[in-house]
Amino acid sequence: MTSAPAAALPWGTVAHLGTVELFTPELEGSVWFFTEILGMTETGRHDGSVLLRTFDNYETTSLIVTERDLPGMGPTAVRASSPDALDRIERTLGDAGHDLTWIDGYAGHGRTLRTTDPDGHELDVYFDTRWYEAPEQLRPALKNQPQAKPNRGVGVRRLDHVNYLAQDVLANAEFHQLLGARPTEQIRLDSGRIAARWLTYTQKSYDVVYTEDWTGSTGRLHHIAFATDGREDILRACDICIDHDVFIETGPHKHAIQQTFFLYVYEPGGNRIELCNPLTRLVLAPDWRLITWTEDERKKGQAWGLQTIESFHTHGTPLA
Repeated sequence: MTSAPAAALPWGTVAHLGTVELFTPELEGSVWFFTEILGMTETGRHDGSVLLRTFDNYETTSLIVTERDLPGMGPTAVRASSPDALDRIERTLGDAGHDLTWIDGYAGHGRTLRTTDPDGHELDVYFDTRWYEAPEQLRPALKNQPQAKPNRGVGVRRLDHVNYLAQDVLANAEFHQLLGARPTEQIRLDSGRIAARWLTYTQKSYDVVYTEDWTGSTGRLHHIAFATDGREDILRACDICIDHDVFIETGPHKHAIQQTFFLYVYEPGGNRIELCNPLTRLVLAPDWRLITWTEDERKKGQAWGLQTIESFHTHGTPLA
C-alpha cells in the first residue's frame, strides 16, 4: 500500500527568498564583481566564504560567495513566516519522504532546516534572523531604508530570484509547491513535457524558476538574479560592464515570459548573473491562473523579437 501524497502548505508559509550561496574558483574576482560592479556591501569573511548584502535587504546577508574548485551553487535559504511555519514545513517535508537535517544557523540565520529538491539542489529554511544595523558610514538618511544607497557600481536593490537547471522540471516545481509556492507561468512542449516553470512565494511574479537541463545533468545553476530600481540602471550596467571587461552574454532586452527587462553577464568565477527589473509586475490575484506558453510561441523569441541565444540553453554551473 502506498501512502497518500502530503498536502501542500498554504501560500505564505514561506515568507521570501533569503540568501544564495555561490561557489567560485576566483574568490577575489567574484567579490570584486559583486562589490564594485553590482555595488553590494561586504559584511564579513569566514572559512573561505565572503558575506555580501544588497542595500535594501532588512537582513544582514543576501549572498554568500565561497571558494571552490568549480563554479556552481550551495544552498538557497528561504525564511519561514513564523516559528510555527518552520515546524509545519518540517512535518510536511518529512511526511513527503524528504531527508531532513537541522544545522546551526549561518549568515545571520537561526536554527536551519536543510533538505534537497529532487534534483539535488540544497534548500535551507529558517525563521530567526539578525536584522541589519548599518554602521555610521552606511547609515541612510531615511530611517525606513536599511542602508544608504551605494555610491559605486549598479547599486542592486535585492536578490530577486534563482533559476535552477533540472532533469525533471515538474517534479522540482512541485517540491516548491508543496511548501506553498504558486506557479505563475510555464512552458509546455508539444510532447506535453513541462520544460520550465516559474513560481512565487510572495506577490512578486516569481522567486524560483526551474528550466530543463539539456545536458541531462543534475544539481546545476542557470543563474541568480538581482533587481535594480529601474530599466535605466540596467542600461548603465551595460556601460559599466564593457568598461571593466565583464562578459555580457545577452541583453539588454525584455523577456516575453514574466516581461522582465534583463541583462545576463558572467561573473569572474563563471556563474551566470542576471540584472533584472521586474518591479512593475505583481501577482495580486489570489486565484491566479497559470499561464502556459507553447513550443511555437517560444520559438518567436523574446518580447521584442530577440532570439534566445544558444548558450542560454547550454551554459550552467558547474559545467557539464
